[in-house]
Amino acid sequence: FEKLCSISLSHINVYACLVCGKYFQGRGLKSHAYIHSVQLSHHVFLNLHTLRFYCLPDNYEIIDSSLEDITYVLKPTFTAQHIAHLDKQAKLSRAYDGTTYLPGIVGLNNIKANDYANAVLQALSNVPPLRNYFLEEENYRCIQRPPGDIMFLLVQRFGELMRKLWNPRNFKAHVSPHEMLQAVVLCSKKNFQITKQGDGVEFLSWFLNALHAALGGTKRKKKSEWG
Repeated sequence: FEKLCSISLSHINVYACLVCGKYFQGRGLKSHAYIHSVQLSHHVFLNLHTLRFYCLPDNYEIIDSSLEDITYVLKPTFTAQHIAHLDKQAKLSRAYDGTTYLPGIVGLNNIKANDYANAVLQALSNVPPLRNYFLEEENYRCIQRPPGDIMFLLVQRFGELMRKLWNPRNFKAHVSPHEMLQAVVLCSKKNFQITKQGDGVEFLSWFLNALHAALGGTKRKKKSEWG
């Protein structure tokens, strides 16, 4: 889900409760996460930005290698060698909930009326050159955009979604596209929405052109960094 506090609706300093899965802001005295830990005796929290774990209300950091599976699900990483073998060694993975799935062939949650966008995102995630580019964040991490430009958010969110779709260590055999779709709503100035059906072909055209421009492509330049 979008990383915002379930009470304050803020994106700033958000922690996930690892007992119930809800998001809360802060961990200091009287913060939403602190109060939640006291009232419900839920004590382990994950900072969704730094990916560090804390015990509340005592407020100390937890260092435990057994928690690495959680951080990997939030932020999967792929090496060039792994990417090169994706289509050569396709095999079923077992999710932590016991279900089996094929990385890359993973369901996207329907939030309201976003199935038209889901279909396009699923299709693009299985185009090898595009997939390979976005699986390796280093390909676009250092691209500079003008101050105040929001369109690069599409690149970041698409890369995150791509890595989650191809993650061989998912918790479940489906992924939420919520943050990706929030970026689409924002960057398209609400021309494409979650709550209203859109045209898949129009969305595909807009999305590819938006990615192209955000990655440095222009009308004069025949191709951007990825195609």
